[in-house]
Formats: sequence, C-alpha cells, structure tokens
Amino acid sequence: MNRGINDGGNLPDDLLRNLYKSIKNEPFKIPEDNGNNAFFNPDREGWRFKMGGGRVKTWKRRWFILMDNCLYYFKHTTDKKPRVIIPLENLSIREVKDLRKPNCFELYIPNNSRQLMKACKTEADGRLVEGNHVVYRISAPTPEEKDKWIQSITAAVSTDPFYEMLAVRKKRLNK
Repeated sequence: MNRGINDGGNLPDDLLRNLYKSIKNEPFKIPEDNGNNAFFNPDREGWRFKMGGGRVKTWKRRWFILMDNCLYYFKHTTDKKPRVIIPLENLSIREVKDLRKPNCFELYIPNNSRQLMKACKTEADGRLVEGNHVVYRISAPTPEEKDKWIQSITAAVSTDPFYEMLAVRKKRLNK
C-alpha cells in the first residue's frame, strides 16, 4: 500500500518497521460514542476554583472546559450537562489580585461595569435560566496555569459589533 508514495519512491524500511511496531503495540482506536462526547477535544480543561455569585462569595471547585468560543463548568467531570455556559462573545479577561485565592483572573464586559454577562445556568430540575453575574472570577493553581488560561480564553473571545451597538442604545434609554 505504501509503494511509490515518497516522490515516486518507497519509504525507508526502518520507518515502516517502526510504524508497524508502534501501531501493533498501541493500536489506533476511534473514541466510542457513549452519548457524552459533546466536549471531545476541548481547547483547555481542568479543575479551577470559581467565586460564587451569591451574597456570600464562597470559592467552589469546578471542572472547566474551554471549547467553541464558550467556557463551560461542571460540578463533576462525569456530569453530562454543564452547570453554566458562558459564551465568550464581547467579553474581556484580566488578571486580578484576591487576598483569599492566588492566581486569579476574571471575565467581564468592558465599558459596562454593572451589565450582566450573557450566560445560562442549569437548575436542579434541568431548566436553563439566565445567569446573573457581572464578572466571573476564577483561580488557577499556579501562575503558569493562570497565564495559559488567560491566553486560551483571550484567543477564544469573539466580538460582535451589533451586540455593542445594542448595549450603547440600552444605556442611553436607561438614563
């Protein structure tokens, strides 16, 4: 099958033997579809602490997945549905200092300090409801991990000028 594929010549025998041994020792397998592959091959994933959005600002450990210009988090890695979905459209990210947790960063809407971010939360009964966060503050275990997450999220943020135009109009109407 591999004859003549190297600019008309054959591949070196050593290369073919090593490739064969590699496949024999660790065969390639297509992931099984168990109904839970919606988050297959994310841009970044891992355990992080997230500051709660209620009156008492407690830190909760959550499994985060960055994928398809959205940030998802789950209570457990085995959960099939995310607890929260945060579309990264028109958001910014910044490093912040927090006395209770090291290596923090937060998502926020630039130029709209009190506007709620676009997000949805899964209730215990399975209903999706609109989120109520002005910022999402997240803590990484190390400065290096914090920097990697900031870089990855920054790359995933998209901008929709129509959204910004509506925000300006809404601000004018509320004055």
